[in-house]
Amino acid sequence: MDKLTSYAPLAARILIGVLFLVAGLGKLADVPGFAGYLASGGLPAFLAWPSVIFEIALGASMILGFQARIMALLGAGFCVLAGLLYHFQPADQMQMTSFFKNLAIAGGFLMIFTHGAGPLALDKR
Repeated sequence: MDKLTSYAPLAARILIGVLFLVAGLGKLADVPGFAGYLASGGLPAFLAWPSVIFEIALGASMILGFQARIMALLGAGFCVLAGLLYHFQPADQMQMTSFFKNLAIAGGFLMIFTHGAGPLALDKR
């Protein structure tokens, strides 16, 4: 059981990190399109590049376990904000599923923030 508790934080970080790394890299293919999507939720389009860079950095940070606590806290806020602005549509079941998935990912980030990256990480606390 001790081996499992050593690998579980790494698995959690990789599962969350890959999601953000792939999403950020995917947005690089059409940053102007993503800027339009941001504007549709009420955020200024100029935040497209910072958002893409943040998603890539967040994903890499989680996978490597580098600066995991602070990035996890920022990631939790990012997920809640994205969920509220782009997925909170009570009349649309699919959007509400995405909203609750964002909240669940925020919960995972809060666990990383609280307990750290685990023993198999660049951060050792």
